[in-house]
Amino acid sequence: MAMAVQTGRREGGGTAVHLAVAAGAFRRYATYRAATLAGTVTNTVFGFILAYTFLALWQARPGLGGYDTAQAVTYIWISQALLVTVAVWGGGFQDDVQERLRTGDIAVDLHRPVDFQGWWLATDLGRAAFHLLARGTLPTLAGALAFHLRLPASPLVWAVFLISVALAVTVSFGLRFLVVLTGFWLHDSDGVRAVVLVVAMFLSGMLLPIGLFPGWLGSLAAALPWAAVIQTPVDILVQHRTGAAAATGIAGQLAWAVVLLAAGRLTLALAVRKVVVQGG
Repeated sequence: MAMAVQTGRREGGGTAVHLAVAAGAFRRYATYRAATLAGTVTNTVFGFILAYTFLALWQARPGLGGYDTAQAVTYIWISQALLVTVAVWGGGFQDDVQERLRTGDIAVDLHRPVDFQGWWLATDLGRAAFHLLARGTLPTLAGALAFHLRLPASPLVWAVFLISVALAVTVSFGLRFLVVLTGFWLHDSDGVRAVVLVVAMFLSGMLLPIGLFPGWLGSLAAALPWAAVIQTPVDILVQHRTGAAAATGIAGQLAWAVVLLAAGRLTLALAVRKVVVQGG
């Protein structure tokens, strides 16, 4: 076991391997057609429910939170489109790593001459790319057909949005990676995962834009990493953040991505030491 952990510390594989891993994850999720269709329908139904709720709210309080009615409705549809892409509910690589922790196959992963964190990040990016296309496009089209959405005409805004989505997925991965690593100590990270899920629901802006939170709660939520997962990319697309504000949002996402990935590497190193001790 100790030898497996030591070789697992080596970084290798290069960009080509990570691209292949991401492509493999994309193909893997593309095989779940029935589940994807069911999930897309679910996102669309909830999109309609929330959109009508927001319409009623914004008719009573026009300009609430600095969003006009079209921006508010668009916010709902884009957040629904990103819900699975950024894995607000968790899942993806978390399920795989948790199962491998339970079976002990995690030792095989640590033995591979490919960086453990990089491998699973590539897997998650491949998963996210598939869900962005499959479960992001169709709900947005449904919303655009039924409502007046504030979608940008500028290709530049779309490009910045896609960069923001990539960073949002990376921040989400960083958070979920830390959660799943608790399984090295707890043997089951489901309890921590459930707590973080509830936190993510409220602090990511998934249910309500963070700008609508009162006083200190809004300031706190905006400063935490969950805001970078949903709130920032959606605000960029609906052009609630433009110019310097959009650049600041991207910079914040990048900073959180770096911090969380670094924290993940440190935590992984501690987890590996635990495996060495337990394995003798």
